[in-house]
Amino acid sequence: MRITIVGSGNVATHLAAALKNAGHRIVQVYSRDLQHASMLAYHVGAQAVNELSAVLPDTDIFIISVKDDAIIEMVKALTKHQKLIVHTSGATNLNDLLTFTANAGVLYPLQTFSKTKEVDFATVPLCIEGVNDSIQADLEQLAATISRSIYSINSADRKILHLAAVFACNFPNYLYTIAQQLLAANKMDFDMLKPLILETAQKVQTRSPADVQTGPAVRNDQVTMSAHLQMLSHQPLLQDIYTLLSQGIIKNNNGTHGDK
Repeated sequence: MRITIVGSGNVATHLAAALKNAGHRIVQVYSRDLQHASMLAYHVGAQAVNELSAVLPDTDIFIISVKDDAIIEMVKALTKHQKLIVHTSGATNLNDLLTFTANAGVLYPLQTFSKTKEVDFATVPLCIEGVNDSIQADLEQLAATISRSIYSINSADRKILHLAAVFACNFPNYLYTIAQQLLAANKMDFDMLKPLILETAQKVQTRSPADVQTGPAVRNDQVTMSAHLQMLSHQPLLQDIYTLLSQGIIKNNNGTHGDK
């Protein structure tokens, strides 16, 4: 399939590479930043462009992988080519595209991506949605060339999935940052926590997260929690975060003891 990638960020980079490796032809890579477009285009054997007027109609599908607030601008510019247009957003409703084109769909990869770390795309869940059965089938066929995990997810469910992903990925990563800063302030190495982080992640691969919850909150250990809050007395934001999360854990477990 001939594919044009609109965007050059983390998702676009990994998706373009996966598609090329699966035998598809990446025709062009568009980005407002020509240097960014050129870097990705070089790796996937495509032409780099930084003007929407330079995007060619000689393609089978436009895959838009840009910030959510720029998606509609891209759709408006590309709809004149009368080709299939899909976006990779978890939060953007498919209906938002239908104002401008009836040839639309969604190809949402449920994973966190960084340009500097390789990802086995075959294991990445791909959530697809087409405006009709024909487009749905085309997207299923395309998705099957790069992933073993394909899900048909409508826009409403995809928004819930995206919200859940924020709780499961983005928020814990912020908490890792807090932990790293607390240790660094006391001249300790974050590496000491990595086995704990890994074990926590591995547990939920086979068990319910609620069943493997540990720590002072699940035990309702008020003495330890009060001591922790005292240690954060000069960081009210962290006190608020600690209190809110602890209260959530206590409520979720109804005050019963989990794993210690």
